[in-house]
Amino acid sequence: MRTQQATTSRRKRMSRAEREQQILAVAEEVFAAEGYQATSMDDIAARVGVSKPMLYEYFGSKEGLLLACLQRCKRELIEATTVAAAGADNPEQLMHDCLLAFFKFSDDHAQAWALLRNEAAVPSASVNTELEAIRLQQRDFTAELLRAARPDLDEEQLEAFAEAIIGACERLSLWREQRPEVTPEKATEHLMTLFAPSLTKDL
Repeated sequence: MRTQQATTSRRKRMSRAEREQQILAVAEEVFAAEGYQATSMDDIAARVGVSKPMLYEYFGSKEGLLLACLQRCKRELIEATTVAAAGADNPEQLMHDCLLAFFKFSDDHAQAWALLRNEAAVPSASVNTELEAIRLQQRDFTAELLRAARPDLDEEQLEAFAEAIIGACERLSLWREQRPEVTPEKATEHLMTLFAPSLTKDL
C-alpha cells in the first residue's frame, strides 16, 4: 500500500514536460517494436501508467503522438551531428566525425532509428512530411559542412552531394542490420573511403 501511494505521489509530482518525455520514450519503444498500425493508445497508456484521456490531452491523437516522437528524433539527431561537427578542425575530420555520430545515433537510439526507418509506410501526409523534414534537415546540415570544405561548389552540387551522402548513410544503416559485426567506426571508414576524396578540390 505504501509503495502504491509513493508511486502515485511521484506520478503527481511529475511536471507536464517530464510526463511528455516519459510518454514519448514509451511510445517510441512501442511504435518501433509493434508498428504504428498495430499499436493502440490503450497499449501506450497502460505501459506509461496514465489514462488514455491524458494521452489525447497532450498529443491530440495517435498520429499526433507519432509526430511528436518523430520531432524528438529530429532534434536528437541534429544535436548529435552538430556536437560532432563542433569538435572537428579540418574537412576530413568533420565528415568522419559527423558520419560516426550518425551511425552511433542509429545504434544508441535504435528505437528512434527504427521509428524513422519503418514509419514511412504510414498512410499519413503529416507523418510523411515530418519524415521528409528529418531528411531535409540532415541534407541541409550536410550541405553546409560541404560548403565550408568546398567553397568552389555551386548550390546544385552542394545539394546533390549532400543528398548522396545522406542516402548512403541510410542504406548503410539498413545493411548493418544484416551485418551486426560492422561497427559504427567500420561503417564510417567505408564511407570515408568513398567520400573523402571529394573534400579536396584538386581531387
